[in-house]
Amino acid sequence: MVEGQTQTIEDAEFFGDKVFEEHVVKIYRCAKVVKGGRRFRFAALVVVGNRAGQVGVGYGKANEVPAAVEKAVKKAKKEIVKINLKGNTIPHPVISNYGSTKLVMVPANEGTGVIAGVNLRPLLELAGIKDVLTKCYGSTNPKNLIKAGMLGLMKLRSPEQIARIRGVDLK
Repeated sequence: MVEGQTQTIEDAEFFGDKVFEEHVVKIYRCAKVVKGGRRFRFAALVVVGNRAGQVGVGYGKANEVPAAVEKAVKKAKKEIVKINLKGNTIPHPVISNYGSTKLVMVPANEGTGVIAGVNLRPLLELAGIKDVLTKCYGSTNPKNLIKAGMLGLMKLRSPEQIARIRGVDLK
């Protein structure tokens, strides 16, 4: 599979009626110079989601690209988390940091679409978010951006959860 492609996972587990899809965000190539020449290794950054509030991120390394992608998908399936959504958008604005990346996500009106960079877009789309505004400050490294995005999505709380935490009745 080529970087930037989304594909339905053949042996996907079913949660409800939604099947998980995978998207390769970035392929990294690393060279080690040895006496006979260069030896290449590859790493893959992959996002897996069902477009219904469940998403995971995986990073895998191997001597060949397909093996790296396969490892990353396996890790992403293990790291799947449930995201709180409010219709097609997020319930409230959220700011998240990872490394030198600062990410701001703001809910948007219906029909706005996913306003995000090329590296963050697959994470939001595979999570099931259709309307959101994002802004990245600092580093735009794909690894840091995806991890900041995941931390931000995990911070999202529904009004019922916040009321339960505060011990308040919503009525």
